Amino acid sequence: MPEKKPGKTKAEKGAKPEVATEKVAKPAGPKAPTPRLLVRYRSEIAPALRERFKYSSSMQVPKLVSVSLNVGLGEAIQNAKLLESAANELGAITGQKPVITKSRKAIANFRLRENQAIGVMVTLRRNRMYEFLDRLMNVSLPRVRDFRGLSRKSFDGRGNYTMVVLEQIIFPEIDYDKVERVHGLNISIVTTARTDEEGSELLSALGMPFRD
Repeated sequence: MPEKKPGKTKAEKGAKPEVATEKVAKPAGPKAPTPRLLVRYRSEIAPALRERFKYSSSMQVPKLVSVSLNVGLGEAIQNAKLLESAANELGAITGQKPVITKSRKAIANFRLRENQAIGVMVTLRRNRMYEFLDRLMNVSLPRVRDFRGLSRKSFDGRGNYTMVVLEQIIFPEIDYDKVERVHGLNISIVTTARTDEEGSELLSALGMPFRD
């Protein structure tokens, strides 16, 4: 009798033939353009600062680290809608979602409880930081009524600068007709400068309109 060939197992019968596949890389999206202020810093400002302060290395040249915008709203204790409005406005100004700031301790006289929402803030870095500063210096600050320049006395002794904007409506992203309440905000600019002189030279070179 002819020898019977062994049949296929169930696993072999149900097995699908292997097909060689090649992973295709997804096309990268368009690269965001480098902010013009950053381009200027790299090509003009950094070399000039290195020459001005006689730095031995390019790593010593002061640069921007971050820009923080902070809005404090004590009235939000009684009107939560103001906090929501401020968050929407700050998001429109910066292009970044704000975070809620909360009280660190309770103050009975102000009916303030610990860990209660009292403001909003945004911290910008890299491209968004340069784009915001460019708009601030060249568009928003010139819209301030009777603007005569910023004081150089607001440095902190370590090359960082803080300024106060009295009205958020100086930013063109804000629709005045939709503003719930006119309020101010603090803008803090952190740099790698070691002294106020270096920080002042950096911001001046970038275009910050200081008073003489």
